[in-house]
Formats: sequence, C-alpha cells, structure tokens
Amino acid sequence: MIFLWAFLVGGLICVIGQLLMDVGGLTPAHTMSALVVSGAVLNGFGVYDRLIDFAGAGVTVPITSFGNSLVQGAMNEVEQNGIIGVLTGIFEVTSAGISAAIIFGFLASLVFKPKG
Repeated sequence: MIFLWAFLVGGLICVIGQLLMDVGGLTPAHTMSALVVSGAVLNGFGVYDRLIDFAGAGVTVPITSFGNSLVQGAMNEVEQNGIIGVLTGIFEVTSAGISAAIIFGFLASLVFKPKG
C-alpha cells in the first residue's frame, strides 16, 4: 500500500508543478523555486515529516524535499550551535546533493557540447 501512496502523492506534487507552468504561466525556474519554498514552509509547520511517514519516497524524491532538507538542517544546527547554525546547517545536510549537481554538470559539459 505504501507504494500506491508514494506514487499518488509524488504524482500529485508533479501535477502541481506542471499546473504552475501550464495554467499559472510560471517558468520552470519559478516553478522549481516555488516547490522548494513550499517544502520548506511545510517543514516549518511540521507537516512535511507527517507526509514522509505517510508517502515515503513519494515526498522525499521530488524537489520539495530539498526545501525540507534545508529547513531541517538549519533547525538542527540552531539547536546545537545557536543562531549561527542557520547559516551552517543548510549546507551541512544538502552539501552532498549540491556537490553532486555541480560535479555531474561539469562532467556533462565535457562530454556534450554546451550551447551558449
């Protein structure tokens, strides 16, 4: 049953993103930013953890999870190190994903001919 909920909730997040672009007229960059911010806001209100318990990978794989990770890392570091943890915590949790995006983007630019 968890697979069904993961599929449905993850699909709903994708549908929301597509509707933001098609109906709302947002660019892909604006849509991605809106989804990251919505994941951060949902974490701030304590809703995202309940969504993870309910749908598993359906909410941990989409881009909304990046916003969740940013806020979660910041909140954990604030508890340990005070207000400076806001700056250090957002990078501690997400550094592997950010590093992988930079490295694989660079490698792809070596293999393929970039435009522009």
